[in-house]
Amino acid sequence: MSNDVLTSVAYGNGLFVAVGMTGTILTSRDGTNWTKQTSPTGSFFWCITYGNGLFVAVGSSGTILTSRDGVRWTEPTWPKRDFLLFLNGVTYGKGAFVAVGNRGTILTSRDGMNWTRQTSPTGDSLKGVTYGNGLFVVVGSDGTILTSRDGVRWTEQTSRTRDFLHAVAYGNSIFVAVGDNGTILASPDGLTWTQRTSPTRDRLWSVAYGNGLFVAVGPSGTILTSRDGARWTLQTSWFPLVSVTYGNGLFVAVGARGTILTSSDGANWTKQTSPTDDLLIAVTYGNGRFVAVGRYGTILTSP
Repeated sequence: MSNDVLTSVAYGNGLFVAVGMTGTILTSRDGTNWTKQTSPTGSFFWCITYGNGLFVAVGSSGTILTSRDGVRWTEPTWPKRDFLLFLNGVTYGKGAFVAVGNRGTILTSRDGMNWTRQTSPTGDSLKGVTYGNGLFVVVGSDGTILTSRDGVRWTEQTSRTRDFLHAVAYGNSIFVAVGDNGTILASPDGLTWTQRTSPTRDRLWSVAYGNGLFVAVGPSGTILTSRDGARWTLQTSWFPLVSVTYGNGLFVAVGARGTILTSSDGANWTKQTSPTDDLLIAVTYGNGRFVAVGRYGTILTSP
């Protein structure tokens, strides 16, 4: 199928789509049987999302690919052939796709085909992006937090930190951003942010929300949980973790050496038997199934 590193996976319209290095695109209806699709690019993909009947994948050299069925992929036309531009994240909300990257890059599109570079209030690298409560929130290096209600006009918010923020999530009417040195920021409106006391100085790479609980994980084996985004509890796993997701009443965290941890309450975690020792980079849930992807084209599935 593929020996390339798989970096991101998304689910939509009855289909899983995984993307990775050298333009790799894999699709599956059931999460078990995968087909390698013809890709019009050899660029490195960093992220894929689904919205409004469309998959959108973004990556190196400013590459954007779109598809409605996961089989036929189109490269939109826009002046993007910039080999120094890396698009790190993409999300969908309020009828628009928003892609972000280094040098403060923000691109938006209503249809996935026609993209506009928006005026950015920063030149910092942007990595995490989410949508919640009518607001897009983007986080990145030097504690950068940007917000927008329409994806066009962006405002830089005060974070009071210079730590790199890697991820942001929305749940229970709260935005939570996490990053280096155990940094945790929370906001009820995306505009006013408060730095919360963190029980760790370890880097936090991923954060997810489900069933009234935020869960953040990091490469030092760190697991943090919080119901309100303000008070956080340390749940040490001893296993390097890269990504966490929630689905069907269960949190699933994945990471180095094929690590898979599961928890229904965020407090009690179980290490599952993994059929691989490869690094697992991303995990998602859809159609009653968890799918994790990683190095050497590794794909793991479980109901």
